[in-house]
Amino acid sequence: MADDPRIDPAIERYYAQDWDEDARLRSGLNTVEFVRTQEILRRYLDPPMRVLDVGGGSGIHAEWLLSDGHEVDLVDPIPLHVEQASAALGDHPGFSASTGDARRLASDADRYDAALLMGPLYHLTDRTDRVLAISEAVRVVKPGGVVAVAAITRFASLFAGLEADEIYVDEFRAVVDRDLIDGQHRNPDGKDYFTTAFFHHPDELIAEATEAGLSDLDLLAVEGPLGASPQVAEAWEDPTRRQVLLDLIRRVEREPTLMGIGPHLLLIGRVPD
Repeated sequence: MADDPRIDPAIERYYAQDWDEDARLRSGLNTVEFVRTQEILRRYLDPPMRVLDVGGGSGIHAEWLLSDGHEVDLVDPIPLHVEQASAALGDHPGFSASTGDARRLASDADRYDAALLMGPLYHLTDRTDRVLAISEAVRVVKPGGVVAVAAITRFASLFAGLEADEIYVDEFRAVVDRDLIDGQHRNPDGKDYFTTAFFHHPDELIAEATEAGLSDLDLLAVEGPLGASPQVAEAWEDPTRRQVLLDLIRRVEREPTLMGIGPHLLLIGRVPD
């Protein structure tokens, strides 16, 4: 809840013990998400900027942001992630890493040129918390600055289940059924179906960002049709074909009728002047 800044123990355990998000984004077709996230953010981030990377994990985005010439303060609720980011990037000028909660940012108001929420909304299952996290990003970013918010789409488990044939497993299909009803994703005991999360309908993400005070909203599909097309994995590894695929994603990245077909959305907004 909004008045309880602690992280769900199941989520903390998942990222601290069971899952390497950095490795995931650097392997196979998952690199579509990484490449596209970089591509979209670079349209809005004109270096040098002071960037707050909220829920920045072990620093996978901070690394390239620093290389682009930005200063980056990373905040993450998982102590292991902060340790990993500090070990990897701590010697880089303009970088800091600390533990913190997206709903309770320690920063002063109007301190940053941009704030990124590349993961916090995945695991804030209460709408009040999600609006609060975006509102906190708005608070710490200067007027006219950029706030970027990532979300998992409402239909992510449906497509994942079809790809892996898990959709025919009753227990998994029950998870999908709830995801489709209200976006509340729960991992059954003893199963590896992600962890406690919220899966957004595109309209919900826009409504939450608007309530939090963002303006000039731009909602984009990250993977788009590639997120539901695992058969293109081999083509993605070929540089020439990869460019074809990227061009196709760009052409439909704002198409409303395709917005939910891939696993991730990225919303960009501005802090009002």
